[in-house]
Amino acid sequence: MSIHSTQESEKQIEVATDFDAIVIGAGFGGIRALYELRKMGLSVKVFEAATDVGGTWYWNRYPGARTDTEAWAYCYSFSKELLDEWDWADRMPTWDQVLAYLAHVVDRFDMRKHMEFSTRIKSAIYNEATKKWTLTTEAGKAYTCNYFISAAGLLTVAYEPPFKGLDSFKGKWYLTSRWPKEPVDFKGKRVGIVGSGSTAVQILPIVAQTAAHVSIFQRTPNYVVPGRNFPLDDAQRQSIKANYDAIWETVHKQVFAFPIERPHRTFDQFNSEERERIFEAGWETGGFRYFFETFEDITTNEEANAAAGEFVRKKIRAIVKDPKTAELLCPNYPFAIKRPPVGNFYYEAFNRDNVSLVDVSKDPIREITPKGVRTETEEHEFDIIIFALGFDAVTGALTNMDVRGKGGETVKNKWEAGPRTHLGITMDGFPNMFMLSGPQTPFANIPPVIEAAVTWFGTAIQRARDGGYTSIEATPAAVDTWTNHMQELLDTTLLGKGVDVGSWYLGANIPGKKPSVLFYFGGANNYFKELDESIAHEFKGVAFSNA
Repeated sequence: MSIHSTQESEKQIEVATDFDAIVIGAGFGGIRALYELRKMGLSVKVFEAATDVGGTWYWNRYPGARTDTEAWAYCYSFSKELLDEWDWADRMPTWDQVLAYLAHVVDRFDMRKHMEFSTRIKSAIYNEATKKWTLTTEAGKAYTCNYFISAAGLLTVAYEPPFKGLDSFKGKWYLTSRWPKEPVDFKGKRVGIVGSGSTAVQILPIVAQTAAHVSIFQRTPNYVVPGRNFPLDDAQRQSIKANYDAIWETVHKQVFAFPIERPHRTFDQFNSEERERIFEAGWETGGFRYFFETFEDITTNEEANAAAGEFVRKKIRAIVKDPKTAELLCPNYPFAIKRPPVGNFYYEAFNRDNVSLVDVSKDPIREITPKGVRTETEEHEFDIIIFALGFDAVTGALTNMDVRGKGGETVKNKWEAGPRTHLGITMDGFPNMFMLSGPQTPFANIPPVIEAAVTWFGTAIQRARDGGYTSIEATPAAVDTWTNHMQELLDTTLLGKGVDVGSWYLGANIPGKKPSVLFYFGGANNYFKELDESIAHEFKGVAFSNA
């Protein structure tokens, strides 16, 4: 507990503060923030709604859930000892492997004593007189702090099933983002999967192995690239550990913070035969390497983008035996304006006799019935329905919480027309509040972006403490500049067309949510430079004061 003096109505009052900093969330962001703040000597409390650490990976434990980033970069880089001692099992870890890693980090650095689980924060309110934040739990207990860090994550608030009649369904239904800890038995069951994004791409091949029949309801097809996952052996793990310095150097130079070298080539440099060979090599290597190791201008050159998309469509037609199903699975919009899912045998699953594709683009779902799912023309009967509908991503974690800054302004109101931040970490009107994986940070590999953001606000807090300042707040001008910059970066790409196909990284997947630029599309490498330059220029655009 710390004591802070403030002047109010010419009276000196002493205000007791429970913690120097409070962090919401015990996933990658919250754990990294706790490590940094504790290293600075601050008293810190982390509140987590789940029963253990893990964040997104705690809740999204559905069958087939795994990262689409290679393990050796989907981790922390702050400790060489941690890198050396941890052994990943797979190229792209499963959800339980990620949970085991985060639990190891927390236990290795004795962090659990700073964490309170099964505790959901209902509100965070700034007091202008005391310059403190008060966070209140759903149980009604209040805590005060000087610094409030939201590490609630970008995939936190699930898009709930919007269909009438759900309560009437006689079978069982599940939301992938709140998957139960107990195993779900699909053996001999008729299963419906509503949704066809990344989650559905992962879960379909697994469920189809034992279910009597699986029907997947697709509104918009996706460009699914093969994961080419494989288990790591000891020799591979030794090689990774021996090359970590080079790996992290590559990560910090790569546009999505992946351990992938730039191809240093553009589409126009090659003839059609050479292009086909390059695309084929990227496809066979697997994962996002199809995107990043082929041509550098896929998102900026319409001809390159069209060729990348057509290559995937040819693969779909070659893999899926039924021509009608294959065509329904073929996207007809630019490649990567929606996030391409990484799958393992997704298209192959449609060659099974017990898998059906239901196209709801022209025959939409009308209601859930006691027996199953009714579209405009047909009723589909199920024993189990799985809803894989995505998230109110990026902004949802804070707009669905009562967060109030100066003058009682809420984050929800401030972001009504779209998020407004400085560097995706802080904003005007909300002093001493910092966000991890917040809006207007890069659409990229999360852990390296989190580490860069933590370094930025940790340095800012230390500067305030060294200078005797009680308030750190972005200026309105800096927020305007950054928000305008987000639109300018988007306009240099083809990604703005994602609004037309319900892209979640523009917020277009949620009915009633105003589409806006939710991410920094200038590349993680350039974002890291922006943060470094901000620190080097003594946080230009940020006011340090006692006001």
